[in-house]
Amino acid sequence: MKLYLAAAVLMLVLAVHTEAQEEPTLEQHFTKFQTQVKAIADDLTEKTKSTFENLEMSEFVTKTKNWFTEQFEQIKQKMTETFN
Repeated sequence: MKLYLAAAVLMLVLAVHTEAQEEPTLEQHFTKFQTQVKAIADDLTEKTKSTFENLEMSEFVTKTKNWFTEQFEQIKQKMTETFN
């Protein structure tokens, strides 16, 4: 009877030891975390770049740039006329 109990305990210890070996180490956790953060950062960078490119090409931004350019030229012309 004691032999069966010893064999059962031994099997339990081996099962726990095997499961413990399958768990990732702290270094593996940090490596996985670093990979995930890099993927998120790359995705965010790409989305931000795309958004700025779309904004740059939008009609509103183009009209606003042209308006500011016209206003600056008018002010520049008035300053030239006034101080010459």
